[in-house]
Amino acid sequence: MTSEHFDSSPLQREVFPLAGRVALVTGVSRRAGIGYAIARRLAGLGASLFLHHYAPHDHDQPWGGDPDGINAVAGGVAGVLTGRAKLRHLELDLAGPDAPAELFDAAGDAFGHVDILVCNHARSGGDGPLAAVTAAMLDAHWAVNARSAILLAQAHAAQHDGRPGGRIIFMTSGQDLGPMRDEVAYAAAKGALASITRTLADTVAAKAITLNTINPGPVDTGYATPQAREAVRRHFPLGRWGTPDDPARLIAWLATDEAEWITGQVISTEGGFRRWE
Repeated sequence: MTSEHFDSSPLQREVFPLAGRVALVTGVSRRAGIGYAIARRLAGLGASLFLHHYAPHDHDQPWGGDPDGINAVAGGVAGVLTGRAKLRHLELDLAGPDAPAELFDAAGDAFGHVDILVCNHARSGGDGPLAAVTAAMLDAHWAVNARSAILLAQAHAAQHDGRPGGRIIFMTSGQDLGPMRDEVAYAAAKGALASITRTLADTVAAKAITLNTINPGPVDTGYATPQAREAVRRHFPLGRWGTPDDPARLIAWLATDEAEWITGQVISTEGGFRRWE
């Protein structure tokens, strides 16, 4: 090998490595959520953002929606935009079969092209153990947690023109690492994303897109009771839950050119979470 081969990669990092690129991030409806942290990280690296949200889902959950509404969420992301980067957002229920295409069309109309797709959205609740699960539960979780993400990946691959920086990132929940006995429908749907990762990554590689799936582990987004929070905390070697910014940092890095050689992987970022205690 020549010396040029060994010295071909620059060691100095760009300040805004995502400048000029557009990221579509789904499930950005609460400032306490992972999607919000992801969007801010991408914005801080220079990207323009198209945010998807569906606040009615949060309002139906015990934790509720953002106390100050979606404008506060969007404003918190807009506040870290750099240079000429811009932000747009849209509320949409991804349970419908045509919703993923509608969302991607809206992002394309706003920015002309999408480089980075982060499927952070998820349906929670309305689930149960095997004895209680119904066909309706299974279908509802499949539609939002698996089908919509796959269709969003399809839309992304269809519009991507091969330029550098094509990225797709799915989110899973570690259901392959331990049981989730009371969330059969959720675990089944999220497990489908982990299982399809290598197949889809191989498919979109021809369009110069990488595809990886992230398991963030237990993250404190305000949903756990004080008792559950303390019980789970003891399973972490560092003695704390994950924060939304923990997976967000990894996802933001995967969106940069430094991660162009990583694809088809299911990556856990959960602080050494001990399932056996």
